Amino acid sequence: MNQTEVPKYDLVVVGAGPAGLTAAIYTTREDIKTLVFERGVVGGLAAVTDKIDNYPGFPDGVAGLKLADDLRLQAERFGTEIELGEVTAIADEGTYKRLSTTSGDILSKAVLVATGSDYKKIGVPGEQEYYARGVHYCATCDGAFYRDKRLVVIGGGNSAFQETIFLTRYASHIDLLVRSTIKASDVLQKEMETYIKAAKVTVHTNTATEKIVGNANGVTEVLARQADKSLSFKTDGVFVFVGLTPNSQFLKNTLVRLDSIGFILTDDHMQTTMPGIFAAGDVRSGATMQIASAAGEGATAALKIREYLEGRPLPIQDEA
Repeated sequence: MNQTEVPKYDLVVVGAGPAGLTAAIYTTREDIKTLVFERGVVGGLAAVTDKIDNYPGFPDGVAGLKLADDLRLQAERFGTEIELGEVTAIADEGTYKRLSTTSGDILSKAVLVATGSDYKKIGVPGEQEYYARGVHYCATCDGAFYRDKRLVVIGGGNSAFQETIFLTRYASHIDLLVRSTIKASDVLQKEMETYIKAAKVTVHTNTATEKIVGNANGVTEVLARQADKSLSFKTDGVFVFVGLTPNSQFLKNTLVRLDSIGFILTDDHMQTTMPGIFAAGDVRSGATMQIASAAGEGATAALKIREYLEGRPLPIQDEA
C-alpha cells in the first residue's frame, strides 16, 4: 500500500476509555480530524463496572455501561470516528506517524495513547465468572457496596494494604490473604496493626487462594490452602490487589520510553519521548487510576495536541 492510499488523520487516539473519548470530544469540537481505535470494549474498564459512584455529576451514581455509552455518543456527535481493531505498532515518518493496525496502516500527525491498564488476575476458578458480581479490583470504585459486609482481600503488597485499610470504613471484617510473605512497607504494616487489634482485619500469610465460590446472587466463599491445611472464608465479596499491567506492549520497540513496569513516561504536557506521541489515563506512569482523573488527563492531552498540531513547540522530555 503506498502512502497516498493510507487513511490520514490529524489525530489517532488509541483506546476508547474515558481518557481517549474525552480527548476526542475536545479535539473534534475544534475540527481536528480524529479517529479513535479500540481493541476491546468502548468505554474501557468503566464500561464493565457495574455502578460508578465517584464520578462527578451523578448524585445517585451511574451504570458504567451508560457512562461509557454517553461518552461515545458525545464524541460521535462532534464527529469522532470510532473503529474497533488493534494497533500493533507505531513508526515515526516525520510529519506523520504510521500506525500498523489489524485493519491496515493509518497515518496521523499526532497520536494519543490511552490504552489503559488491566488488573492482574490470580487465575483461579470463579475469578472471571464473578467479575463485577462479587469480584472486584478497585476499592474506591466498589467498596461502598459492602457496607457492614464481610470481605476477602487478596494480595500482600502496598496496594493490598492501602486498599484493605480503605475498605475498613465499609466492611464489618476483612480477611487479607497473602500468598507468601508480606511485601508492604513498614509504615503500612504498622498502620494495619491498628485494624488488626480492633478485629477489623485478620491477616493470613502463606495462604494461597484456590477457588472463589458463589451462586446466582454473587460470591459466598473463598477456598484457600495454608501449607497442608484447607481453609474456607465466608464472604460477601472479594477484592484482588496484585498489581496492574499497562497495555503498552505495542510500544516496546519504539522511542517511547516506558518505566520499569511498562507504564508510559510523559512530561507535564502529556507528551512522550517521541515527539507527537502523547499519553493519558491509566497507561501513563503516575496516573491515579480513577475515571475522573483519566477524563481530566484526556482533556489536558487534547489541548496540548492542539498546540502541537498548530506548530507551537512543546519541550521534549529529557531521556536521561
